[in-house]
Amino acid sequence: MECVRNASSNDTGFLNMIELSPSQIAALKLAKDGDLYPQPSSRWTHQNATVTYAKSDRWKERPQKAKSVTAKALDELDGFGFLERRHLDDDRAKDVYGITMAGKVWLLKNK
Repeated sequence: MECVRNASSNDTGFLNMIELSPSQIAALKLAKDGDLYPQPSSRWTHQNATVTYAKSDRWKERPQKAKSVTAKALDELDGFGFLERRHLDDDRAKDVYGITMAGKVWLLKNK
């Protein structure tokens, strides 16, 4: 039993040592809201993401772009184990990515 406790305490210590860039943090937060699907030009975003308007914008003239993640940020987060592929049979460039429990824990502890 004590070996298990020591291993888990070391894992959380490892999560605290990882520092992410602001773009990686934004990508992790986007993945927390839902799975990321491939889009044109090596970007990933939610499945039916569209341009929306701010709720506080009284003129409805300024659209908010759909948030997206670059392939580089996605690969880096996948390397840390914060994101995972959902369908391992598909091509890596066209696969759906989702957040792992390690990614959720990192967000909870750091941001």
